[in-house]
Amino acid sequence: MADRFPNFEALAAAMKEGVDYRIRSKDCGTSVVILAPHGGTIEPATSEIAEAIAGADFSFYCFEALKTGAHGDFHITSHRFDEPRAVDLIGRAFTAVAVHGRKDDGSDTVWLGGRAVALRDAIGASLCNAGFEAQPNTTLPGLHETNICNRTGSGAGVQLELPRTLRHKLTKNGNDLKKFCTAIRNVLEK
Repeated sequence: MADRFPNFEALAAAMKEGVDYRIRSKDCGTSVVILAPHGGTIEPATSEIAEAIAGADFSFYCFEALKTGAHGDFHITSHRFDEPRAVDLIGRAFTAVAVHGRKDDGSDTVWLGGRAVALRDAIGASLCNAGFEAQPNTTLPGLHETNICNRTGSGAGVQLELPRTLRHKLTKNGNDLKKFCTAIRNVLEK
């Protein structure tokens, strides 16, 4: 489905913050930002998972649709996602990890993308060691230089695409969520 809005300025002109959408962020001054640019009703559970990964230690950003509707009503494609607070926070970090949702395909595999290839691969290996399935993303690779995860000081970040079943499992099972977050945080803390 095509996005209704080409950028954040168009979305903000038609929608009301606090009613239609909200933005949550926490600047810890860290070199890593964990984000969910399609939170709330856009890609359910991505906000909760990103916030759990960030914990109290990493900077965090989340754009959340508060109203239900078609996927494209509040979705702004990652390489056009230009909400000013996100661009500012992520631009001051060395790297970012973006949590996204994708359709189910019969597996719980995390698709890994982004321009930070070494970090992407290390997160993938850590997730696999923790019992999760992960593989490089050839469908939604997140390589565009203006992808929100790549708008960092290094020009690179990581994009995680989680199927709906895995997102549901993580948000319903605290032990699985903790294991998932720990696998990612162990890499980021090095």
